[in-house]
Amino acid sequence: MALSQSVKDTIRNELDEVVAIRHDLHKNPELSFHEERTSKVVQRELDRLGIAYKANMAGGTGVVAFIPSTEVGEDVPSVALRADMDALPITEQTGLAYSSTRDGVMHACGHDGHTSILLGAARVLNALETRPNNVTLVFQPAEESGGGGQRFCAEGMLDGSAGGGLGSRVGRIFGLHGWPSLRLGTVRTKPGPLMASTDEFLITVRGKGGHAARPHLTRDPIVAASAIVMSLQTIVSRSTSPVDSVVCTIGRIEGGTVDNVIPEAVELEGTIRALTPQMRKLAEERLREIAENVAKAHGCTVDIRWNVGYPVVHNDRAMTEKFFDLAGRVMGADNVTLAEAPVMGGEDFAYYAEHVPACFFFLGLCPKGDGSYPEIHTPRFDFNDKAIPLGMELMTRLAIEPF
Repeated sequence: MALSQSVKDTIRNELDEVVAIRHDLHKNPELSFHEERTSKVVQRELDRLGIAYKANMAGGTGVVAFIPSTEVGEDVPSVALRADMDALPITEQTGLAYSSTRDGVMHACGHDGHTSILLGAARVLNALETRPNNVTLVFQPAEESGGGGQRFCAEGMLDGSAGGGLGSRVGRIFGLHGWPSLRLGTVRTKPGPLMASTDEFLITVRGKGGHAARPHLTRDPIVAASAIVMSLQTIVSRSTSPVDSVVCTIGRIEGGTVDNVIPEAVELEGTIRALTPQMRKLAEERLREIAENVAKAHGCTVDIRWNVGYPVVHNDRAMTEKFFDLAGRVMGADNVTLAEAPVMGGEDFAYYAEHVPACFFFLGLCPKGDGSYPEIHTPRFDFNDKAIPLGMELMTRLAIEPF
């Protein structure tokens, strides 16, 4: 039997149980670094398959598993497949029979689908009589708000048993993300920068408060903060080239308690997104200069707290070309598209890509392909079960493909 047909047949036989796992995970979502139940589900499934794994990693809930090749030894680097496990602090509004049972928490980004796809791929790989490559399975916590990928890397997971991981050292890694705006049955990615870096900041503007009727006796931080917000937009419009993608967004403004009092301080909270280290550095420098000097011009001062976020997700060109070739053979070249531009959202898959050749790709979820599917990070999103078999096949085939 041809290998590709064997993979398809096994997926068909396992699909109902994999979908059931997905629904179970969706009903029981857990926030970053609290994925205790999810981790136990993963371990239960690996135990059932007889696949070796190492648990309690990357903050306590991460799991790394190893499926040895039938043809080469553990001295040969492995192909790693990664899935994230955490949910978001959002109240679900889907009305599904398997809706979240936990108040204010839901799988609004599809990580239940990602984890189930990887568990499904584990089933398929385990059933194959011949596996030309060593395979590492990475079940990662805290993609949403904790950098679980960074912890995995810091613990030496990529180094295999010789470091802090299991089995062979990782030679290359692949990951996917369900994408609501992309038509079901299609995939999309690009070489080079695919997703942006995600730094965050909190600017506290400090002035001198007083009565609203006597503003001349104050140093109004609200006026200063308003000027800062407007001036920060020049980072994009005047400090960076029109062909360099940078985002500067203020997502929260907070200050004052009543209409007739000028407060002592105002907080501005936001994010900077960039696609190159140079633009990332420039954007931070300009934000600090603008905030400090605009505040000074209004007789105020600022405190700036900068949170270094995820790096740019950078796809290795050779790995991406291999992915395009494989995906084209699996699903037809017309269903595999090159992303015209990067996405300014972030992903901590970026940390793996800093250490080994990597490729991250988007898996279509929208049945009509018209953008009508609920977006991620919204109360009505649900991972499309019909995308699971394709996700399983691609991850399985990437694991056994010669590179």
